[in-house]
Amino acid sequence: MIAVVDDDASVRRSVANLLSSLGLHVTVFDSAESFLAADLARIECLLLDVRLPKMSGLELLEKLRSLAVKLEVVMLTAHDDDETRKRAHALGVSAFVTKPFRSEDLVMAIRARTAAAT
Repeated sequence: MIAVVDDDASVRRSVANLLSSLGLHVTVFDSAESFLAADLARIECLLLDVRLPKMSGLELLEKLRSLAVKLEVVMLTAHDDDETRKRAHALGVSAFVTKPFRSEDLVMAIRARTAAAT
């Protein structure tokens, strides 16, 4: 199961459609809080927006780490900077995909993460 956490409904919809068309199971969330309320044991890979309302993507990662939840994470961001990348890598993020992104780039990042998890 791949989870998409993004506050932009069009991003959630387009990513879910893309991944579903490839036969992948996808669930979407509009906030970090709604993601935390889900059954996290079912999630293999998390596509996470950096900038979210209330709790940011990086704050969500900190919370997941404090709960000892281990997931493969691909960060999605329109605001790419060195400090964000450093902080994200320290929290275990291994891939960044910059918005707007090419479908191929997103799929390659996900496949690399899900292959590493199996």
